Amino acid sequence: MASRFKLVFAVSLLFLLLDFCRGSIVGVCYGRNADDLPTPDKVAQLVQLHNIKYLRIYDSNIQVLKAFANTGVELMVGVPNSDLLAFSQFQSNADSWLKNSILPYYPATKITYITVGLEATESPDNASALVVPAMRNVLTALKKVGLHKRIKVSSTHSLGVLSRSFPPSAGAFNSSHAFFLKPLLEFLAENQSPFMIDLYPYYAYRDSPNKVSLDYALFESSSEVIDPNTGLLYTNMFDAQIDALYFALMALNFRTIRIMVTETGWPSKGSPKEKAATPDNAQTYNTNLIRHVINDSGTPSKPGKELDVYIFSLFNENRKPGLESERNWGLFYPDQTSVYNLDFTGKGAVDITSGANGTNSNGTTWCIASSKASESDLQNALDWACGPGNVDCSAVQPSQSCFEPDNLVSHASFAFNSYYQQNGASDVACSFGGNGIKVDKDPSYDNCIYLTTRGINKTAASNMTAIANTSSSPQTEVCAWVASFFLMTLISFVLNLGNVLDTSF
Repeated sequence: MASRFKLVFAVSLLFLLLDFCRGSIVGVCYGRNADDLPTPDKVAQLVQLHNIKYLRIYDSNIQVLKAFANTGVELMVGVPNSDLLAFSQFQSNADSWLKNSILPYYPATKITYITVGLEATESPDNASALVVPAMRNVLTALKKVGLHKRIKVSSTHSLGVLSRSFPPSAGAFNSSHAFFLKPLLEFLAENQSPFMIDLYPYYAYRDSPNKVSLDYALFESSSEVIDPNTGLLYTNMFDAQIDALYFALMALNFRTIRIMVTETGWPSKGSPKEKAATPDNAQTYNTNLIRHVINDSGTPSKPGKELDVYIFSLFNENRKPGLESERNWGLFYPDQTSVYNLDFTGKGAVDITSGANGTNSNGTTWCIASSKASESDLQNALDWACGPGNVDCSAVQPSQSCFEPDNLVSHASFAFNSYYQQNGASDVACSFGGNGIKVDKDPSYDNCIYLTTRGINKTAASNMTAIANTSSSPQTEVCAWVASFFLMTLISFVLNLGNVLDTSF
């Protein structure tokens, strides 16, 4: 009996450890406020094609849930504000919704979160008083079917729940929401659910361009903002806003609640007064955001802490009201073509100067592929570079250092640059029919080293012999080692237990 208990305990501990070691994730919001979007089946194919593993939807649409069955994509589903009254009044309403809208598709469709209410404090009728009762009823419905530990319940909020966010250490919740926030935070802490926040540095810059620099909003600032109370240094607004929320939680003595960003992003087009809403800025923000999250950078007050983030939004949505930018947050057009190139591994090169790694000071330039080029043009140019162009393209083959991310722009960028450097780094050598772009920031990542004219032999050898690996934080590496050691110990324990049982019969 004691051995059996130890085994169960060990297995449970291992699963907890593996969950802890998962690392931060990047998902995408799938809004559908449009009349020209592809069918959910086609959307599921698009999501898988671009290796998007996490998706947020704003309701429990049956066609969407069916489309994502057996795809492996994890879904966050929503209870809209219009249903809060019914869900808060009667437990039977939550029970029926779960029975009819969730259980028929679970677990084939991997549902991991249910958001109850959408920024309720911002709704015209301020339905915030209904949120927590509705959350409790949804949780009770999950408990009845034994899913309360597999599907977490929370609610999303705007940054408007804070009355103050700068400096971050002075972050405080708006006292007018106290009646709603106290029971909400108690619910989250008790059930180990995250506090979900929608963050938009874009709006902070758009509304106060004289107080907020564009570089600071885009993760591109070379200067630092100092919190006078803590001495912590901030190089981007995203971290400052997250830390303001952490400090607000700590001020109310809620120190264990983790934060999840359920919306953030940057529009690619706007009205005449929204000059920062451009494809280049959107690409820069989201590329830097992904790198920041995937590397488990954490924030100045929580270095290395995991933070899950969802980018808004999958598609441009033509029925959204408001300024032009409101209809242009998408990563894709309704015809499923990309608004701009975005690499979800956080490692790929981008074709704008602000999106590359670090500015060099010695005049070195690199040549990469334009994300605006057509696939056929890029493929033809890549084939030419790796053939008649005499470029060694072995580094972009499977299992080699530059194979990941496995997309045409990334592979072409490596080949273009190799040809460019081998041919004197001249403007002509980066033409490729207008599909090549010169940048002055090194697009190298991990073990994928882009050649330069100054170190061409050394970097070529590095590219040919380096083993591909994914970027990981020190925490992830330590976790992987500990998990491996623990797994071997567990296997040894099971084998010894088997031997004991064999000798007892």
